[in-house]
Amino acid sequence: MTARLRIPHARLFALAGALLLLLLALWLGAAVGETAIPMPVVAKTVANRLWDAGYAVEPLDEGIVWSYRVSRAVVAACCGAGLAVSGVVLQALLRNPLADPYILGVSAGASTGAVSVVILGVGGGILGLSAGAFLGAVLAFSLVSLLAFKAGRATGIIILAGVAGSQLFNAITAFIVARSATAEQARGVMFWLLGNLSGVRWPHAGLAVPVICAGVILCLSQARALDAFTFGRDSAASLGIPVRRVYILLMAASAMMTAVMVSITGSIGFVGLVVPHAARLLVGVRHDILIPSAALAGAIFMIFADILSRTVVAGQVLPIGVITALIGAPAFALILIQARMRP
Repeated sequence: MTARLRIPHARLFALAGALLLLLLALWLGAAVGETAIPMPVVAKTVANRLWDAGYAVEPLDEGIVWSYRVSRAVVAACCGAGLAVSGVVLQALLRNPLADPYILGVSAGASTGAVSVVILGVGGGILGLSAGAFLGAVLAFSLVSLLAFKAGRATGIIILAGVAGSQLFNAITAFIVARSATAEQARGVMFWLLGNLSGVRWPHAGLAVPVICAGVILCLSQARALDAFTFGRDSAASLGIPVRRVYILLMAASAMMTAVMVSITGSIGFVGLVVPHAARLLVGVRHDILIPSAALAGAIFMIFADILSRTVVAGQVLPIGVITALIGAPAFALILIQARMRP
């Protein structure tokens, strides 16, 4: 009995340590950049803004920290958490270890929506790039879901529908860029497609935080159902899980989190694929602990990836998708090798 009680306590301490690491990552994300700002200045700035502490801080430093870096770090954390949890959910629902948030065609649809606004002027100036990307993501997910529903109920159908939808919207995006974009527009669109946090400000954080928090809490509330889904739909139904309702609810939650983050940051690969596998290696497959672990790991990973994107090349900000791919591809290869070597 004593041995059984030690495991939850160990996991609780691990989660507490991960939360402290997340706070440290947010702190570093606000301090590190082309212009280094001492960490005590960051703490004083946050205290001034949140609690009106009255510390003496240079206005320029305070503006950089609060208006630019803190909001950017918060959105990066939301992006990592949302994509990682979406990856966990989709891998369980589809019973496919290679499933990731972009398999639903959300990223491709967001790309088409973004270039339609920027290059074609869809919306007549009313829609911004983020709004256009979000509408494109929702449209793509709706079409993929409709195609999967019409084609059949097999688990693999939605994956095939997602591949078809992604190819369709990627082709539309390429056609719009090739046909109508100027060189400057094409460059801006390509930079956004690779993932970009440069334009992120507090209004974006105000959208990302509640959506991601609600999505993660919703997925966590269905942890028992996700445990059952890993053994198949029939097994889940035999355990009393309302399969159809839970499936639609969790797919919609994953698509919504992905659509919101893609509309803000662009397409950022490997986070929703690699982080869930890494979290499983650390905490196991039970979703009540896997979901919060993946959320924290994804948030921390994205913040440090953003820091690297700003510092790895002096005087230049790299697309964050480049950093996540350079780190994620080798990490995923190591995970595959380790899994293959297991008895």
